[in-house]
Amino acid sequence: MPRFQTHIGIDYSGAASPETHLRGIRVAIARQGQCELVRPGQNWSRREVANWLLEIFKKPEPVIVGIDHGFSFPISWFETHGIRKNWGNFLEVLSNDFPTDKQGSKVDDFRKNPRNRPGNARWRRQAEIRCGAKSVFHFGVPGSVAKSTHAGIPWLNVFRKELGSKIHFWPFDGFRVPDGKHVLAEAYPSLWRKEDAPPGLTADEFDALTIAQTLSEADESGELESMLQPELSEQEKRSAEVEGWILGVR
Repeated sequence: MPRFQTHIGIDYSGAASPETHLRGIRVAIARQGQCELVRPGQNWSRREVANWLLEIFKKPEPVIVGIDHGFSFPISWFETHGIRKNWGNFLEVLSNDFPTDKQGSKVDDFRKNPRNRPGNARWRRQAEIRCGAKSVFHFGVPGSVAKSTHAGIPWLNVFRKELGSKIHFWPFDGFRVPDGKHVLAEAYPSLWRKEDAPPGLTADEFDALTIAQTLSEADESGELESMLQPELSEQEKRSAEVEGWILGVR
């Protein structure tokens, strides 16, 4: 029996401001054997996505959400800047350096501030190395999640403050997810996508659908449990408590 009745996939974008409606943001939902886009043909803003998710998370039925952006930074960033290796502390630090949830804010505005703690495109998290994903500091190249990561992480802090223990941030709150909890996890659709977007769908729409459909099918087959608890070394687990992990990376 599936653990979740609702599976949500979000393809994200860090362009422009939180209020800007972007073609690169798409939301898909899978439930009762059906997978479909939410608000098909309409552009979302990051603020709208956050508000929509807050309403979803306030309902009692547990859902799992996969979002296509990094949830943390590589260990090298923490060590270079002397930041305590604690994810909750990291959320506060980054939300202060990059308050990209504030009205009118843009990632590029804060990147220009010399007081902010810069990253290096050569720094990668262990999960990124394992699956060949680009660094969360690799800006300005196709397939990069750098902007979406810097724009999205402060919203995770908003969710954490608003919802508290109702939501399980995987794997920072543990690889094992307690029953009855909503789950928010980092997804990487390129890991699951086996073909290009079919006619009638944009690449972003297809990525959102791919995340939602894969989560649903994995839950139905029982594979989701092994995805949530990958076989990692103790060192990798300790790193993942700080850097996070990408769902589905073995």
